[in-house]
Amino acid sequence: MNEFDKVMESVEHIKKLSSLKPDIGIILGTGLDKLADKINKDVVIPYKDIPHFPVSTVKSHTGNLVIGKISGKNVVAMQGRFHLYEGYSALQIALPIRVMKFLGITTLVESNAAGGLNPLFSRGDLVVITDHINLMGHNPLIGYNDERFGPRFPDMSRVYDKALIELAENTALDLKTPLKKGVLVGLTGPNLETRAEYRFLRMLGADMVCMSTVPEVIAAVHLGLRIFGVSVITDMCLPDALKPVSLDEIIEIASRAEPKLTELVEKVIIKI
Repeated sequence: MNEFDKVMESVEHIKKLSSLKPDIGIILGTGLDKLADKINKDVVIPYKDIPHFPVSTVKSHTGNLVIGKISGKNVVAMQGRFHLYEGYSALQIALPIRVMKFLGITTLVESNAAGGLNPLFSRGDLVVITDHINLMGHNPLIGYNDERFGPRFPDMSRVYDKALIELAENTALDLKTPLKKGVLVGLTGPNLETRAEYRFLRMLGADMVCMSTVPEVIAAVHLGLRIFGVSVITDMCLPDALKPVSLDEIIEIASRAEPKLTELVEKVIIKI
């Protein structure tokens, strides 16, 4: 079965369970699951019940597709995502993005937990993603290009929507929530990086580092979606002041920042 047929089989299964057509897709990253509580739910579908969907294996990733409304806006939210380090391919990671597109979304909202490379950042900061660097060595567009998904050579000069970034900045001002901006770099993980690697990433111009988001965003650009992304800084990756960090600590910091992220994203969605 080709990739387009897999996507459409997933879409048709979901449509049997919900007639709601979502306009906005949301991906909830590590420790950022509870935005789904803000959704007036039409249906909650475990990933394992959707044909061809991967299954989340990471702690704190619930593994549900939630369809419903936030303040009257039709949304579909992924409670948990998929990573290269879990053994999934970039193509498998792209499948849910393509499914959401063919369910009807025109805008994708990305969130993630990230390590802070910029010394002006602090743990718990919210940082709007203005651009990214792909150092994962993987790309979901490698191989046969099906024009029903998008063009062979998609342009990446304006990945993160400037109007949505401005909307988020204005919304954060109204909420009195500090909001920073930065460039995200994606690596495969699952190990955290060495001091030398952090120094190298900072020299490249990256402000934060994560193990997700980038393949999803490449697939979203290919599909012609508007993209808004925000990172929660969960640990500081400063080479000369580096301290060991555990997943539990990362989840704890993300959970502490979650209320302000949830409020920001909810208000942005209302204004889109």
